[in-house]
Amino acid sequence: MDGVGWIGAIIIGGLAGWFATMFMKSDTGVFLNIILGIVGASVASFLFGLLGVSFGGWLGYLIAGFIGACILIAIARAVRGRSVRH
Repeated sequence: MDGVGWIGAIIIGGLAGWFATMFMKSDTGVFLNIILGIVGASVASFLFGLLGVSFGGWLGYLIAGFIGACILIAIARAVRGRSVRH
């Protein structure tokens, strides 16, 4: 959250989570969108950091949040899909 701040992280995280749920055709509420975006940004920043790529500022945080939220939605679907089959 370099240079974004907590309020900015909540707003951008909400947008990133909302964009991800629209893209992944997932049905989540506003609160979960915010959580997905914020946690997704952290996950994506970590993963891209391993590759030597870093995102900065509001736009970078939005992109990282979107990508990370999509990853988290895909993981949740995979886990839920496995538990339903057994």
